Parts: sequence; structure tokens; C-alpha cells
Amino acid sequence: MLEIIYEDAYYVAINKPNGLLVHRTRIAEEKKEFALQLLRDQLGYHLFTIHRLDRGTSGVLLFAKTSEAAAPIVKQFEAREPDKTYFAIARGYAPESELIDNPIRPDKDHKHREPQDAQTYYERIGTVELPISVGPYQTARYSLVKVKPETGRMHQIRKHFAHIRHYIIGDKRHGDWRHNKMFLEELDSPYLLLHAAELRFEHPFTGENIRIQAQVPENMLRLCHKFGWNSVLEQQQALPKPLPALTD
Repeated sequence: MLEIIYEDAYYVAINKPNGLLVHRTRIAEEKKEFALQLLRDQLGYHLFTIHRLDRGTSGVLLFAKTSEAAAPIVKQFEAREPDKTYFAIARGYAPESELIDNPIRPDKDHKHREPQDAQTYYERIGTVELPISVGPYQTARYSLVKVKPETGRMHQIRKHFAHIRHYIIGDKRHGDWRHNKMFLEELDSPYLLLHAAELRFEHPFTGENIRIQAQVPENMLRLCHKFGWNSVLEQQQALPKPLPALTD
């Protein structure tokens, strides 16, 4: 069963696991399981997609229970109003903070489209140097980064970190295969290390400021413990609050 981390009369959110598509797509018709379908079957009623996460990304994924509830929150996302926070493990020692302002070029399936403006702000909140040789270097350095995308382009965070050459570990399309291979073989980590940890927005129907948090997945927590970053994560992300009581 999918982990429900928020629910009210209008919306429901899950902590999406790594590797699960949000919904059926043209390039993944052969896949049998999708977050939208699984949650619909789990709850027993129809749901409406509000936003997306990449297949490899874990974390907060919000759905609406009706089309009437979906419309205003989709408009908020289009207007870039919700506040989103991610955590990622990236290659090398990234700068302490930076606003990456670089247009996102469409994937090869949409070559006719023009590049879209895109901005991603991040802070480096942890570093580690491992005594493992990767490529020409005798040791390997990595950063734990807190990421706040200011726009919502496809693969934006992954592409932006590739642009600054601090590739997100586990990214098979935009990452560094040598470091992905090392994490798989030496650290038993096959997943993309990118997690949507928090979503904040103003509730369209109640006016409340909603804060939804998703616990970092087990594999990423294990690595953070190994790298000495547990206290950093505890400072950055409080435990999710209990689910609010549903009202009729």
C-alpha cells in the first residue's frame, strides 16, 4: 500500500517511492503499476493528477479528489505559488549556495520546442569524502543539498545539477555513470538520490497554509547515516505531523 501523508475532504498526498511512475505515459505503456492507479484502487474512488515527480524521484505527490478541487490548485502550480523543497546527494563539493538560472532544453521527443526559462536555488548542507577511487581520483567527494526549484520544468533539478557538473547520484540519463556504478557496487544504492521532502501551499477552499512532509526513503537515510548527515537532516526536516481528521 502507498503511504498516505496528508488527506482532507479535497486532497490526498502520498510519499511516492523511487521507481514508480505517476501515471501511464506513451513511453511506458508496458508498465502495469502507476501511482494514480494504485492510490485509486487503494482508496476506492477516482483521483485527479495535480503535479508530477520523475519516476526515480521519491517524496510528496499530491492528488485531488474531484475535478473541482483540482482546478484551483493546478492554477497555483502554474503560477509557481506552492513552495517545494527537495534533498539530493550530488557529486563533488557543490558551492555553499547558488541560484542556477539556465534554460531547460526539451528532451529529444520535443525538439521543436524552444528552451524554457528555469531557475533552481540550492544550499549545500553536508559534505563527505570517501576513500574510494572513482575515475582518475583516489577519493570521491559528495554533497548533500537542499533544493528549492523556482520553476517546474521536466527533469529541471537533474538537468540543472548536470549543467553545473554536480550530477545527482543515481541519475541514469543526466548523471555520471562512474559514480552511479560506485554507489551501486560499493554502497548497494541503485536509486536516484533525489527526494521531494516538503510541499507548502495555501488551501484553495479553507485558506489554511498547508505543509506536507515526506520522510526520506530508507536507502537515502542509510547513506546519510553512513556519511554523518543524520543530524543535518533532523535540523532541516521535522517529522511529519499526524494526519488531520476528515470532515464530512
